Amino acid sequence: MNRKHFFALALTGLAAFTTAQAADEFLDDRFYAAPFGTYVHGGGDRNSFDGWGGGLGIGKILNENFNVEVKGFWQSFSGRPNTVLGPANQDMSRYNADFTGGTIDVQYFFFRDAFSPYVVAGVGGMNTSLRFPGGTRNFIGSTTGNGNLPGGSTASFIFETGVGATYEVLDNFLLRADVRYRLDTSPSNAANDHFYGNVFNGNGFYNNRRPDVFNDLLVNVGFVVPFGDKPQRMAPVVAPVVADCSTRDSDHDGVNDCDDKCPGTAKGTKVDEYGCPIRIELKGVNFLFDSPELTETAKSILTKVAGDLSVYPLKKTIEVRGHASLEKVEQEAHNQRLSERRSQSVADYLKSKGVANKLVAKGFGTAYPVADNSTEAGRVKNRRVELVWIGE
Repeated sequence: MNRKHFFALALTGLAAFTTAQAADEFLDDRFYAAPFGTYVHGGGDRNSFDGWGGGLGIGKILNENFNVEVKGFWQSFSGRPNTVLGPANQDMSRYNADFTGGTIDVQYFFFRDAFSPYVVAGVGGMNTSLRFPGGTRNFIGSTTGNGNLPGGSTASFIFETGVGATYEVLDNFLLRADVRYRLDTSPSNAANDHFYGNVFNGNGFYNNRRPDVFNDLLVNVGFVVPFGDKPQRMAPVVAPVVADCSTRDSDHDGVNDCDDKCPGTAKGTKVDEYGCPIRIELKGVNFLFDSPELTETAKSILTKVAGDLSVYPLKKTIEVRGHASLEKVEQEAHNQRLSERRSQSVADYLKSKGVANKLVAKGFGTAYPVADNSTEAGRVKNRRVELVWIGE
């Protein structure tokens, strides 16, 4: 990959990361401190015992997936005797090594929960300091000759990758552990060449193969303390779903709310194509035998009808139509007069209950039956009162 392609890919990745971060609704963006202890297993080329150390990270939560962290550390271990020198000189080859340095880490969390696993990658620098408790050693120091050095130090670049997880105990306290592989690019010099055996013991030089890099295993265990209160996820605000008016019929008159010009009509009202009332049959409105006097049940029904008519102020004239049944032909004249008196009784009662419409009482006798007068069931249906909206 040439340099232009590399930078183009890097910029594309950065743009994608920025876009993803902007679209992320994760609320926690706190800074945190993360002290830790470290177990160090040195690579084979170091010829060392395992060691210990510790450090401190200061980081920031970027979004639901990413943290960035600056970390400083100190680690130490001791070297094993160099067996090339023979039993008489092995103690002289022991050394102690101190590592001090820092990295910039990026952590990628697969998800955030009480238990949150992640992968981590870091890059930084490290200083390696060597001490020789047994006294000075002869090293190949330069092209000009040998030198006696009590120790030395060297700086190098380091790269780390690993996996880990956090466990949230409290909003402001999380346990954390990870396992990392470290690549140390420590260069060769007189001091750190001791790691791989360039030692002069008076009888000659012992040169082992110079490794290009050192490889170490690190196990970090510590905790994370975020600063400030943990932002809480808010439940998404869901706008109420408003049904399309064309799918609703609030007064159940058969005309949808979009087209209904007369909303709120009373139950049982027959309406026109605009939802405005045409007629309503007052079912259950009965009278005393051969009388225009309303029964108590009829009054209760009419009281409710009057309430509906008052709420729905359609200022049209209402014709109160009374109908009777016919059992014998000679009763027709009587039924006509009775239907007129009963219609007027209904009109008067509705007016007394506050109906503001003009009410016109009209009797129709047996002229408009809706059922067979030869049966009692039919005659019951024919003895009825209707309200009919007429004119303006």
